[in-house]
Amino acid sequence: MAAAAAVGAMAAEDAEEALGLFTGIGLSEAKARETLRNGALSALLRRAVLQARSALGPALDKATGTLLYNAAARLKDPKHLGFLVGYIARREILTDLQLNAALEYVRNHPLEPLDAADFEQACGVGVCITPEQIEEAVEAVISEHRAELLAERYHFNMGLLMGEARNRLRWADGKTIKNEVDLQVLHLLGPKTEADLEKKPKAAKARLAPVEKQKVAVVENGDVGTETKSLLEQLRGEALKFHKPGENYKTEGYVVTPNTMALLQQHLAITGGQVRTRFPPEPNGILHIGHAKAINFNFGYAKANGGVCFLRYDDTNPEKEEEKYFTAIRDMVEWLGYQPYKVTHASDYFDQLYTWALELIRRGQAYVCHQKVEEIKGHNPPPSPWRDRPVEESLLLFEDMRKGKFGEGEATLRMKLVMEDGKMDPVAYRVKFTPHHRTGDKWCIYPTYDYTHCLCDSIEHITHSLCTKEFQARRSSYFWLCNALDVYCPVQWEYGRLNLLYTVVSKRKIIRLVETGAVRDWDDPRLFTLTALRRRGFPPEAINNFCARVGVTVAQATMEPHLLEACAREVLNEQAPRAMAVLEPLKVTITNFPAPKTLEVLVPNFPADESRGFHKVSLHPTIYIEETDFREEADKGYKRLAPGQPVGLRHAGYVIAVQNVIKDVSGRVIELEVTCTKSDVAEKPKAFIHWVSEPLVCEVRLYERLFLHKNPEDPSEVPGGFLSDLNPDSLRVVHNALVDSSVLSARPFDKFQFERLGYFSVDPDSKEGKMVFNRTVTLKEDPGKA
Repeated sequence: MAAAAAVGAMAAEDAEEALGLFTGIGLSEAKARETLRNGALSALLRRAVLQARSALGPALDKATGTLLYNAAARLKDPKHLGFLVGYIARREILTDLQLNAALEYVRNHPLEPLDAADFEQACGVGVCITPEQIEEAVEAVISEHRAELLAERYHFNMGLLMGEARNRLRWADGKTIKNEVDLQVLHLLGPKTEADLEKKPKAAKARLAPVEKQKVAVVENGDVGTETKSLLEQLRGEALKFHKPGENYKTEGYVVTPNTMALLQQHLAITGGQVRTRFPPEPNGILHIGHAKAINFNFGYAKANGGVCFLRYDDTNPEKEEEKYFTAIRDMVEWLGYQPYKVTHASDYFDQLYTWALELIRRGQAYVCHQKVEEIKGHNPPPSPWRDRPVEESLLLFEDMRKGKFGEGEATLRMKLVMEDGKMDPVAYRVKFTPHHRTGDKWCIYPTYDYTHCLCDSIEHITHSLCTKEFQARRSSYFWLCNALDVYCPVQWEYGRLNLLYTVVSKRKIIRLVETGAVRDWDDPRLFTLTALRRRGFPPEAINNFCARVGVTVAQATMEPHLLEACAREVLNEQAPRAMAVLEPLKVTITNFPAPKTLEVLVPNFPADESRGFHKVSLHPTIYIEETDFREEADKGYKRLAPGQPVGLRHAGYVIAVQNVIKDVSGRVIELEVTCTKSDVAEKPKAFIHWVSEPLVCEVRLYERLFLHKNPEDPSEVPGGFLSDLNPDSLRVVHNALVDSSVLSARPFDKFQFERLGYFSVDPDSKEGKMVFNRTVTLKEDPGKA
């Protein structure tokens, strides 16, 4: 107790001492206390102040204090702090402008020792700007803009003059330049008049039409559309604060070694300064909507910045991998509009990875361990008793692992490091007696993700290793492993995952859904795998637009499905030709049909733009309409067909009126007898309805959400587990829907708008004599789902 109290008292004394140091350089007490709460910053600032006081004495002026604070707060690499403080203490760095240049210099020159002469030249050390130089520079700038100044007078942007004068005299004092500009402008223009004091009218901003405001980004086949801010625009150039190729060391947290700069030079010689990214899926499942963001981000960032993207299969778990997954992954990447620069596999590099593992052991950075998987699980496992075994012993044992002398789980190769999440000594290799689909029986040891990922990135000279936020805890091990082997080290950048409500995307849970018969397979249209979305009829452009609308976020994004559906409607409205279909048919006989047998009707493929063509449908004396488009009694507000209330037939040019209602023995309406009148002579009806005549009999599948709750995996929402949350009405099959014959030549995945019903896509289950359609989305969003 006494010891703890003494330690607490010492800590309080240290805090008070630091508080005195910080207020002594001009910080307010509130700012000083805020600084104390940041342990790293307060330690650096304390060092800086004590160093400056040893050179200048205990009394430091506020200007010096401000420079010291900014140096401590903004310096990325603390090892250069003493170097910078020395220049501040010697009054050789006097302005924030010089300090900014100094910080940029040390950021660009991470290795010691720094070249003092080069540093001083870059930071303006010893440069003296005279009043005469400032006067001449301002005079030259005003001379260049004299005509505009005389025309606009004091409405001219004076900041432009100051900026150009500063460009001519980089190290000149900003206040002195401003004073000189004010003086010379006054001399040229004279005092301000009443007209000068009036506010300059603002230029009217062009207003977007309502439709334009709603438009979203379009990335078609990897190319940028002309809509508002696209994903590629979000990813281009300086839009993201990513490093430039070869400037990896400017990234916060990047570890610089004595070999870093030489390795980066070699890297630039190989890549030519090109951006390189990679999309590295595991080939043990089907890609889902979250992967769509990863694909767009990795391929999109490379494309937006003139680079290339590799498709690399992380095939290090042979027991879970199947050829169908390799094929499906590449299909989906290309379906979204992207072409890989090169298709590679982690297994391409197994020989090199094994060689590096031997080198890691020789350097004392890895060892063979015999702890069981259960023993090393979690964040606080016991330290391995084999951590300090001799290098030669680990080399022999690792060779025994390779030769199959250990059983699965009896030995692993572990790396000597502590990860950011506290996990100690991650596994690099484990024993698996499973033939590999590409290497056969050559290996019985396989590398882990933690070992493989960064080294494959290094081999392929990836510049930006983009991954989701959950891999942030592995960033330190990523840097550590590359540096431990003295190989080129890329930079890992993290972004937020994309999740959807009302669904599950984990491989294990989708397998359970398939096994229990809740869905048919990975491409069941109620799922949000990419193959399922394609089968349901979602265009790839809609998925890309959805990713663009979500944006490039660091935070995890959890979105409502209706936002994806809205993107689909926008694309399908422009892409899907119109056709007519009846899901619940009611027979209608036209008793006064105006032709002997049939009439040919021209229907526009896109009624809003008839230049995009027409298709023909036949109109016969017998047609079919939706049951819901007829009522025996017309309620108030009901505008469709009823006795005494005619309707128009879409595109046909005729209005029909009920003459007779035919019912079966149960009283159900089974047929209507009607008369028709040409539209140009009939009174304009209240509504026009769709119809079919001599149609195709098709199967139509109508989908709703697969789960009842937003978060089916959340025990607080669904205590019984996700399988208990299945929506019994998630699929309704209409076996004998009627569709006009214009769709007869359609192929799987062709898309149509069935007028007044929604957007539909041809399912691969279609066969000769029975086409199958999936409803992609309704024409309008269901308010109950928003």
